[in-house]
Amino acid sequence: MYATLEIAALFAALGITWRYLGSYMADVHTGKTRWLAFLERPTYRVLGVDQKAEQTWKRYAASLLIFSLVSLLLTYGILRLQNLLPFNPAHMKTVTPALAFNTAVSFLINTNWQNYAGEQTM
Repeated sequence: MYATLEIAALFAALGITWRYLGSYMADVHTGKTRWLAFLERPTYRVLGVDQKAEQTWKRYAASLLIFSLVSLLLTYGILRLQNLLPFNPAHMKTVTPALAFNTAVSFLINTNWQNYAGEQTM
């Protein structure tokens, strides 16, 4: 039942937003004025982003490393707290710290190596 509701919610969200997101992405890549500019400008200012400047390889590498670290920590946290999170209808228990770290790293480096039985653990 939960799976059906989740899939229906996903299709509803995609059906409602696909046209708006697509036109927004086209405006971003062509340099047109966007309707979310009033949110973008303060966000860029806080983050120190110059929207007119190209990103150097050093800045890109730093951004990639920071994003990877945040992804690793977020995935690890989700795995360690899965027994407390919503949408856990099977009431799966949390995994060990070593397994959570191993799984988070495998997702981060895209090996997707699983050291667990997915249906019984997550």
